[in-house]
Amino acid sequence: MKTQKHIGSLLLAGAIGVLIPYTILTITFNYPDILRQETGMILTKFHEGGSSLIFTWWAFAVLGLPLLLAYKKIGQLLESKFGFAGWETTLGITGLIVQMIGLLRWTFVVPVLADNYIKGDAMTQTASKIAFQVVHQYGGVVLGEHLGQLFTIIWTVMMTIAFDRMKFVPKWVTYLGYISSAIYLMAQAELFATVIPGFPVWGLAGFIGSTLWLVWLMVIGTRFCRKEV
Repeated sequence: MKTQKHIGSLLLAGAIGVLIPYTILTITFNYPDILRQETGMILTKFHEGGSSLIFTWWAFAVLGLPLLLAYKKIGQLLESKFGFAGWETTLGITGLIVQMIGLLRWTFVVPVLADNYIKGDAMTQTASKIAFQVVHQYGGVVLGEHLGQLFTIIWTVMMTIAFDRMKFVPKWVTYLGYISSAIYLMAQAELFATVIPGFPVWGLAGFIGSTLWLVWLMVIGTRFCRKEV
């Protein structure tokens, strides 16, 4: 039971650690809607945010670290009960890591590009915009949003199946896991829209899906603190 309470604490710490800076970014940086704006406007807005915005992005990237240990411990706890516990744990941890890598571009790459864009001549501004697009498309779209989120969704679905089979959570929590995963998956359409003009997109899928996922994660964390597997 002590191990389970530790897992619960890690899940809650990681979920809350992600939620706080995410909320701050939605208020101060209009994230994630700003990502659909013109590149020059994004760089200008980022530069105006200064060091506080840089550290907020850093917090968004690293405060989810407790989830890495939680995922590992959950996998160890379930490996004797479910054959898929090993590979889905690896997938979940990989998903978290690539999302962190993608987010850290806002701390160590975008500030340089934003500074060059604001202070540079027309040629430097054009180069900064192109560099941002390349870094954002690879570090953000490919790593963080596509692979990172896709792996996280798979982990969530498999965990939902496992918890349901063990009768570890009420049915509404199981439904929440599936629903949040389905909506989160719909956000992948927005990534394809960056390379396929006119691809159908539901703009709120990412926000709603990720928010419901964080709620599900906190419920699971609370459950680990109170009930034995």
